Amino acid sequence: MMKSKLHRATVTEANLNYVGSITIDEDLMDAANIWENEKVQIVNNNNGARFETYVITGKRGSGVICLNGAAARQVQPGDQVIIISYAMMTDEEAKEHRPFVTILDANNRPLQIINEELHATIL
Repeated sequence: MMKSKLHRATVTEANLNYVGSITIDEDLMDAANIWENEKVQIVNNNNGARFETYVITGKRGSGVICLNGAAARQVQPGDQVIIISYAMMTDEEAKEHRPFVTILDANNRPLQIINEELHATIL
């Protein structure tokens, strides 16, 4: 099940020489209930790339969204990405589960936090 999502995050950096992962502002991690070292899927709205990596905590309040290592080849600074985490759960847990969906502005500041997604929602 989808656990958390940062929707329309703007990539601030791409660091090919780092060992790997995605660095995310700790405030954004808190807003979306994403944890350090958690596996995430990245979807690039600009080029359609979809890939997985893990999260490193970035400086609180910085707005940083930095793809590191091989993942840096999939983005350019300024690209809009969706960062999604998933969780395993029982059928009973899934029936009650509501994801954390944090919608961001162009400066990676939360505009809205919702617990559902509706088809054809325009942002």
